[in-house]
Amino acid sequence: MQFNRLMISLAAFMVLAGCGSRQVQEPEREPAEVKRQIVRLLPAKTVDREGWATDIYTAFAAQQISPSTQNICAVLAVTEQESTFQADPTVPGLGKIARDEIDRRAAKVHVPGLLVSAALEVRSPNGKSYGDRLNAARSEKELSGIFDDFIGMVPLGKTLFGGFNPVHTGGPMQVSIAFAQANARNYPYTVDGSIRREVFSRRGGMYFGIAHLLGYPVSYTEPLYRFADFNAGWYASRNAAFQHALSQASGISLALDGDLILHDSIMPGSTELALRTLGKSLGMRNPTIRDQLELGDSLAFEDSKLYKRVFELAERAEGKPLPRAVLPGIVLKSPKITRKLTTAWFAKRVDERYQRCMARAAGR
Repeated sequence: MQFNRLMISLAAFMVLAGCGSRQVQEPEREPAEVKRQIVRLLPAKTVDREGWATDIYTAFAAQQISPSTQNICAVLAVTEQESTFQADPTVPGLGKIARDEIDRRAAKVHVPGLLVSAALEVRSPNGKSYGDRLNAARSEKELSGIFDDFIGMVPLGKTLFGGFNPVHTGGPMQVSIAFAQANARNYPYTVDGSIRREVFSRRGGMYFGIAHLLGYPVSYTEPLYRFADFNAGWYASRNAAFQHALSQASGISLALDGDLILHDSIMPGSTELALRTLGKSLGMRNPTIRDQLELGDSLAFEDSKLYKRVFELAERAEGKPLPRAVLPGIVLKSPKITRKLTTAWFAKRVDERYQRCMARAAGR
């Protein structure tokens, strides 16, 4: 299983990854030509267009991802949606969000509020109190730096956060810092202190954001599903379609969230339990079902007996072909989100931007 995952990971960086498996192949172009196209396709109000084009092109080149028009428009669409091309976008009410997170964690470990308030009055390395810095914070980069200092300098910081900075995403594509840290082996720049800090830079945010969006092979025929995966996790749209087919085959209603197994538990999740009811029809025992579900974070899952048999059973029951990609039914939850949003909403919004970019590229 580890060998299969290694091969998939290698393939992700060796192939010319694209928005889907059926892109029209463009002839190889000179770097200057690609950069000119990126500059032309950037939103009109983007500041330092040449700088953005250079960082985007470098990310494509370093990861051996084709700088096709489709891929460029996909990256520009996600970036515009996530940050409107700000390397370190501001977040309204960030100070309150941060204080609420501190209070939540304090309550979890039974630390009195008065003790928390006293800790926030301690002067930080820049001479200001942590409380004042929190109140003045306007971006996730600032907030991440505050938490790094708070965890390192104040004993209570380690009690509340255990050494883990609670700022999980950042940069112009709002990429996961954990993803960046796990995929930094071939990072083409000299690291400024830490990968966490690099994520908050334009060059780092674009490099890791492009890796998350395009750095894995898919069989999707529409970029819409890559956009959903960017929000919900690799292969979430493919896995949601599998869950939909499983529901049709088993008669068991399932959340179409793309999560096939419980990664933080040895207990079977709802998808695995539904599959067990079909064990005889699938011709598979529980351990084999589990082993093949473990492939759900790779393209190899589509070649598994489990994947193929579930679709065979479901399509026989329905009497028609079923989709191989479905927008995950996930409600987005974050202190930064003030209204009810979903992964489907995000994917469709990005796709609208993508279609407009493709129309500009075609001169329409």
